[in-house]
Amino acid sequence: MTDLLMTMKNNKVSKDYKIFEDELFPHADALYNFAFHLTYNSEDANDLVQETYLKAFNFINSYQTGTNAKAWLFKILKNAFINEYRKKVKQPNKVDYEDIAAYHDTDDDSYIGFVDLRQELFQDLIGDEITTALNNLPVDFRTIILLCDIEGFTYEEISKIMDIPIGTVRSRLHRARNMLKDKLKSYAEKLGFKDKRSK
Repeated sequence: MTDLLMTMKNNKVSKDYKIFEDELFPHADALYNFAFHLTYNSEDANDLVQETYLKAFNFINSYQTGTNAKAWLFKILKNAFINEYRKKVKQPNKVDYEDIAAYHDTDDDSYIGFVDLRQELFQDLIGDEITTALNNLPVDFRTIILLCDIEGFTYEEISKIMDIPIGTVRSRLHRARNMLKDKLKSYAEKLGFKDKRSK
């Protein structure tokens, strides 16, 4: 992110720099949270956020100052994620032989690999069971829950971000919430919550 800022300053793109500083960069944390829930990986989430800002920089002329910068950025991020996902689906799985060699050369049998504490902390924000249930939803349903219930976008904004009609937003959100409810039913019962509708 700082590299992008330096590039903008060095190129003396003061108007674009001001737009980024005032309207786009304040949404970096929300973009990271959204990207992390899509990728489950902090490094991939950071890459996705960086790619989002680079694309925003390249298409800054299409952004209208004073409009909903957050929705514009989320749409760019969502499209970047889908494009990356499609690329990965078409490619065969790659194996990093250096990682395998390093693992086999390790004398310590207790080696368990790198632990990303930011990832653990982030997952504990919502609760393990809820995070797991949310992450197990199909990506379209997970995305709509994140946009509506976590990020607070309106149906109209979600419609623009996801390129789907508002009616589809409503029905997909309804289905996503029901799927999440089904996944969390036993967890809620363990905590002592009861379904009052069954009485």
